[in-house]
Amino acid sequence: ECMQIGTAGFTAAQCIMHLEHNGVLPDGGPVLVTGATGGVATVAILLLHQLGYEVIAATGKAGEHAYLHALGATTILDRQELANSGEKHLLPVRWAGVVDTVGGYILATAIKRTGFNGVVTCCGNAASGDLPLTVYPFILRGVHLIGVYSANCPMAKRLVIWDKLAKEWRLDGLDRVTRTVPLAQVDNEVVAMLGGRSKGRLVVDLEDIE
Repeated sequence: ECMQIGTAGFTAAQCIMHLEHNGVLPDGGPVLVTGATGGVATVAILLLHQLGYEVIAATGKAGEHAYLHALGATTILDRQELANSGEKHLLPVRWAGVVDTVGGYILATAIKRTGFNGVVTCCGNAASGDLPLTVYPFILRGVHLIGVYSANCPMAKRLVIWDKLAKEWRLDGLDRVTRTVPLAQVDNEVVAMLGGRSKGRLVVDLEDIE
């Protein structure tokens, strides 16, 4: 179960902890999750749904809408709707919080659509490491942008997050987002991942290693 969660799930839990700590609660409005079929995002959707949030999932994979609904997403958004929003400094409010895994124009547009005192967590750069944005979402709506990292996360914080995942945040649907493959198939899985054809979490079975 720990391996099903992995670093990606730990990162997702960190993002949600930041949302809650900064005042984004289930009754405050929906939460957008970008890169919705990825390892971080699928766990984030599961956990947000379990905690009572309305989830908007953004993806470019039209064939995965049923999968995302099954995980708990209420609304599916085509990622093209989050594409380059050009010179506009702000856009109409659509969500209270964001778990972003992709960066670039998608993150910029997500921030522009975040409501007053909303929280945007950023933990990835699958689309781009750039952030084409002005300061207006921050100084006119009080949006909080919080970076999330896992590699050097302090031990005290790790213990808090893993304790939550073992108790009140223990996930019911991990089997729905996880596949187990032998080590010999990892190369094929990497090719699929780089080609944008993977989804969810992958656990590598090492039992056949001598």
